[in-house]
Formats: sequence, structure tokens, C-alpha cells
Amino acid sequence: MNVLKLGFIVNPIAGMGGKVGLKGTDGEEVLKKAIELGAFPEAPEKAKKALEILIPIKDQIQMLTGPGSMGGEEAIELGFKPNIVGEAKERYNQEDTEIVAAEMACHGADLILFAGGDGTARNLFNVIGDKVPVIGIPAGVKIHSGVYANHPRSAGEVALKYLQGEEMEIKEMEVMDIDEEAFRQGQVTAKLYGYMKVPFEPELVQNQKSGGIVGEEAAIDGITDKIIEQMEEDILYIIGSGTSTRPIMEKLGLPNTLLGIDLVKNRKLVASDVNEKDILKHLEDNKAKIIVTVIGGQGYIFGRGNQQLSGEVVKRVGRENIIIIASKQKLMSLEGRPLLVDTGDDEVNSMFNGYMKVRTSYTEEAIHMLKGL
Repeated sequence: MNVLKLGFIVNPIAGMGGKVGLKGTDGEEVLKKAIELGAFPEAPEKAKKALEILIPIKDQIQMLTGPGSMGGEEAIELGFKPNIVGEAKERYNQEDTEIVAAEMACHGADLILFAGGDGTARNLFNVIGDKVPVIGIPAGVKIHSGVYANHPRSAGEVALKYLQGEEMEIKEMEVMDIDEEAFRQGQVTAKLYGYMKVPFEPELVQNQKSGGIVGEEAAIDGITDKIIEQMEEDILYIIGSGTSTRPIMEKLGLPNTLLGIDLVKNRKLVASDVNEKDILKHLEDNKAKIIVTVIGGQGYIFGRGNQQLSGEVVKRVGRENIIIIASKQKLMSLEGRPLLVDTGDDEVNSMFNGYMKVRTSYTEEAIHMLKGL
């Protein structure tokens, strides 16, 4: 029997900038600031959620993994007996991912399962290109690339199917990334770096994020008018990130953090570009509502680019106080797929299974299915 080799890599700092509002963790200074703001590693736990799916076949595969926090610790904790590639270092840097991935390819890995964000996907692409199939465990702040599953457990399910020999389409999926510094200034400059091979399951692997759809402007304008018209006194409005929520701030005459989270009360700015801790502090004394939009092509309302709206924040605000806005065109681009919720808290995610209203114009709302991942 041919024993398949699974590469398993964790970027231990991926996603640390999300809840603290830093929009990424590329660079030593940004990482240092994230830690000062109270950020802690979340990628290892997400990686374990994926790896748990593979426990039933752990004795039937040969695992290659990075040292320590780059995968070894998680694998051993779950009962795997991995072969460690690469040298343990006191502090992780991006080049470590490239070194480990290159060694895995040299050792004949049949599939690489990795946890990180767009920067991590770029690291893998730099050294293995399309030579080895990969599947990403979403753990970063920026996840525009098409090489990621829609949830950590989904990544494990894709890997399980592939390693068990199930017939799967292997698709070339985009490796995308954006300039983090420009991102923090409110500018999205996405760049295509190349393509990697991914075992593809439509319900488990996310689509590349799509941009705006022609004809959306009028719908968004109407949505904006209705949202402002219905704003209640003494309610804290937590305005999510994105171009669809920006017009709300503009029509209120307030400065807007395009890629961050702003707080508004009685039509006045309370705080801008807040992190999770800031939001939780304001929730101690305020009833609140969250206004979020849909990521085009992917369908996420929580968990992609707005990690400041954590499971704890969403739980305190309550499902009944979530306002979802999106044009009909954006909903149609999902081709019947549900809106997705990935707060990192399974209990909170499950609260959203079912249907919710989505404001699609000044006069109309649609009923759309949601799925907690």
C-alpha cells in the first residue's frame, strides 16, 4: 500500500493583528504592536481544528511538519507521530515557512495543509509553485486567495478526502495578496502572484474575493438612506468595514475607516478604527447594533477582514441586532450559496444557522440562508 505524505505547516503569528485592528501581522514592528495591544496566537487552535478531522487516518499517513509552533506541537498534541523538517528557532519569521515548505516538497509531500493568510500562501508559492497540491486553513487577517478552505474544519475535510483517494478535481486557484501598509491607509491594492493546485470541493473551498459589480451604486445609495433613516437614538452602531458601509459614514458627514470598524451613536462619531477590546468596553454601557456587508464572491459577513467583530462581540450584541446589507447583484453572485459566519467561536457561529433578512435597497429586503462554520 502506498503511504501518502502530508505536509503540515502553521504560521503561528497569522491573524494576530485582526482583533486588535491592525489588519495584518507582516513585519516585526506590526507584530510587536499587536502583542502590546493584547493579541495572542490563534492560528494554532485553528490548525488543530483541521487536523482533528484527520485523526481517524493518522496511522495511515506519513506526516511532515514544521518544528515547535510551526506544526509539530499541534500534531504531537493530537496524537500524530510526525517527522519534523526544518530547525526550531526562537522567533518565527516568514522565511521559515518557505524553508519548511521547500523541504516538504523535496521529501515528496503529496499534499501540504497549511494555516495562515495571504502572506503565508505567497510564501508557499515562492518555493513550490504548482508542484505540490495545497489546501489552506484560514487563519490570517487577509484571505483574498482562492487556495483556502472556507473554515478550518473544511480544510481538514478536503485533506481527508484527498488522502483517502476520493476522486477530486484539482483546480489552479489564485494566490492573491495586498499591500498591508496601503491597506492600513484604506487602500486595497490586490495583486495576483500566481496559481497553486488545490483539491477542489465547491462547498468547502472558498472563492476568490470579487470586486464591486456594475450597477450596485444606486442600490447601495438606497440602502444607505434606509439605514440612516432607521437609526435609533442612544443606540451604539458598530459600522463594519467595506465599501458598502462607507456611504453610511459619508452621508452622516463622519470620517470613515474603510477597512476598519467605526462606532456611531446619535449620528455622531464615538470612536474610529476600533479593535475588539475597544468595542467590548463600549458595550459595557451601551445597547448596540452591528451593520455588516457581504464579501462579494465569498459570502462572509463575519470572519474575513473584520475579526474585530469577534465571537464575544457578536454574542454580546445578539443575533437580533445584526443588520446585513448587500445589493441584489452581490447576493446573486453567490449563486445560491449561504452567507457565512466564522467568528472563531463555534457556539456563536451556530447561532446564525438559518435565515436572516438582508437589506438590498431602500424599499426591499431579501431572506437569505446563513451558515455558521
